[in-house]
Order: sequence, then structure tokens, then C-alpha cells
Amino acid sequence: MPLFATILIVDDEKNTRDGLKQFLEAKGYDILLAADGSEGWEIYLKDKPDLVLCDVKMPKMDGIVLLEKIIAHDSKATVIFLTAYGSVEDAVKAMKKGAYYYLTKPINLEELDFLVTKSLAKKNLEEENQELRQALFTQKFERGEILAVSPKMKEALRTVDKIAKSNSAVLIEGESGTGKELIAHRIHRLSSRASKPFIAVHCAALTETLLASELFGHERGAFTGASERKIGRFERAHQGTLFLDEVGEISAETQVKLLRVLQNGEFERVGGSKTIRVDVRLVCATNKNLKEEVNKGRFREDLYYRINVIYIKLPSLRERPEDILPLIDYFIKYFSEINGKKPPTLAPDAKQALLQYPWPGNIRELKNIIERMVVLSNEHHLHLANVPDDIRNNSGQILSSSTTESLLNGSRNLSDVEKEFIKQALNDSRGNKSSAAKKLGISRRTLYRKIDEYKL
Repeated sequence: MPLFATILIVDDEKNTRDGLKQFLEAKGYDILLAADGSEGWEIYLKDKPDLVLCDVKMPKMDGIVLLEKIIAHDSKATVIFLTAYGSVEDAVKAMKKGAYYYLTKPINLEELDFLVTKSLAKKNLEEENQELRQALFTQKFERGEILAVSPKMKEALRTVDKIAKSNSAVLIEGESGTGKELIAHRIHRLSSRASKPFIAVHCAALTETLLASELFGHERGAFTGASERKIGRFERAHQGTLFLDEVGEISAETQVKLLRVLQNGEFERVGGSKTIRVDVRLVCATNKNLKEEVNKGRFREDLYYRINVIYIKLPSLRERPEDILPLIDYFIKYFSEINGKKPPTLAPDAKQALLQYPWPGNIRELKNIIERMVVLSNEHHLHLANVPDDIRNNSGQILSSSTTESLLNGSRNLSDVEKEFIKQALNDSRGNKSSAAKKLGISRRTLYRKIDEYKL
């Protein structure tokens, strides 16, 4: 049975297009058609087919030009050329530019079937190998092996390791991108529930109706579109761990339902009357200060104390600058591995720019930036020119070069560096604390606490 795939046929001869379409559709493939290279390019960008069958000689844009554009867009794209006998030289030229193979017209359908099957199987194997390499390389990081050099992060991890084997509810607070879900994974992995499911729900991404359905499930006909029974995340997480990300975003009505589950382990599916009992360890995360949300009446106090049995505060990347270089080194190796590249070295000017940037998006932002640098670079070194403009333009406003140098050689500790961050931000803002807090990416309240802590 052939692999399911989408094939784009680009040929200016209608009979050829229609004949190939009929033959390949009978084999179970999805077929797209284009009458010339220009139309083929538009369809390729829109639909991202798995394989392209392309004529050489065509109006508007010939096959060679189309191939060059496709390969420039995706170097691993698979293109098979269809050519008249007299144009074999062009087909060979195309193969040197990245085409997979060529067939001469009139097309031998058995040979075409063999080539299509072989090329798709090769493509599928390459993708599976890449996914496997990525899974093996990321397993430690994605499942809780967290890089930590800074005292604050080490302390957070010590707390995690101490409480993991309990069944108590955990609340993780921290800015977006600080690794709250990684901490939740680590708690589950080290718990007695590790062999049971870890189920995650990202509350902020769902409407109230959808969130209730996701959490508790629903019965057939419970609402428009509920054509069959749905098993909710609580049921799926039975005897395991349920992770609620951005729990501060859930509505008052859903808070009541959640409270009931935490009180007695019972709930009903949406539109159902049968009481379902579950045994679930709850781990919640939020980028808000939930205590303040309680004081403002936006979050139930009784629910807050139910989910906040154990509290873990994750530091921002600005508060753990010692971890920046180890994280950069990890991500360079990580993205080089999954993209089949030799890991480049990071030049001192690029390293300094990355250290000077305040990272408002935390580790998530750092990860995305390093991925971009590795993927776009064709050299063995990452220089300042490889650092995105927005990073270069914003770096150097918080850390002085002398402070950065001391961080690079390890002669300054976390408190010294954090204090320097704050002093320079206050100086740059001429004492305006709102401006300094914004520059540092922290709240005014945190800034005031730091000023008091460091007696500035």
C-alpha cells in the first residue's frame, strides 16, 4: 500500500496532467495540478506537497527555474522531472541542481509508480530519522532535566525534588517562558505517578465552554457540535498528573467546578448526570500573581488555597544570568543536531550582545533566537552579524561591557550582576522607577523590593 501523500503535477500538456492525475489518484494519492511553473510555484507555497512531478519546458516559468525556487525554499524537497527524449540533457542538469530523478515521455506508468513509491518512502524515512534524533536529543530537556547554574534556579529545583513524591497540589508562578511546564514534567517524572499519564491543559487558549469540555468531557448532544461522547482531561489523567497552565485565566464558573473536583474528586461530564470519581495530582501554573488576583476578587480564595499547597516561584532569566551561557551552548548543540549541522562556535561579540540583552521573553525567547541564528547561518562561527537586529539594538542598554566581561569569566556572583542591572537601569532612566522597571522587564513592586534589598 503506498504512503499517503500529496503530489503536485506541473505540466503544460493537459492530457499529461489529466492522465497522471487519474493514475495516481487510483493509487490513493492526493493530486494538485498546475499548467505552468508560475502556477506550480504558487500552489507549492500554498499547499506544501510531498512530491512534485514537473515538466522541463513550460511557458511563464520553466521547470529548472521552478526547481531552483523549490530547493531554495526547502532543500529537502522531492522533485521528479518529466521530459521529452530530446531534453534529457536538461533533466540531468536538473538532477545536479537537486532533482530526485527524471522520466522521459511517454511516461512508463510502472516506472513512475516505482519511483513515486521509492521517493516518498525515502522522504518518510528521513523525516522519521530526524524526528527520532530530535526526540532523543531533547528527551532530557523536555522531560525535566533542567539546566541550572544560578543559586535561585538550583533552589527551585531542590524544592521540586523534595516535594515530587507527595500527592499535594502544586502552584508554579513565573513569567511566560521561564519553564513552568518543564517543572511540571519534572514533578511528574520524579513522583510515584510517573508510569501514569501526564496530561496538560493550556487554559488561556480555550473559551469557557471548550475548557469545561476539555477538563470534564461531555456527553453526546450536550451542545451544538457534540456528536459523540468526549472523555475529559481529568478522566484521562486518572492516577497521574494534570497540569493546568495559566490557571489564573479560568472563569468564575469553571473555578467552582474545579474546586468541587479538588474537594471530593468528583464531577459530571458536560450534559451528563453520572458522577465520575478520579484520583489526580494537580499541578497549576500562572504568570500572574494569584494572591493579588484573589485580593481583586478575580480568583476564588478557597480555590487558591486548594491549588497552592506547595508554592514554587521560578526566577526570570534576568534573575539567573549565570544560566544564559549554558543555555545558549545547549541550544546551539540542540538545533545543530536536529538540522544536521556541525555546532558552530559563538564569537565573543555575539556572546556579549546576547548577554547584554534583558530577555523579556525568558528561555522561550532565547531558544527561538538561537534556533534562528543556527538555522540561518552557513558558517562555522556565529558572529555579531548573526544576532538579530532587535537583539543588537536592545543589548548594551542594561549591562555594561565590564559587567558582561566579569560574567563571562565567572568573577561576579548573581547578586552582584543583578544589582548592576538595577543600578544601570535606574541611571539610564534618571531615577524614574516606572521606566527602569519597564527596561528591566519587571514590575514596579519587584523593583522597589530589589532597591530595598540592595540598599540602593
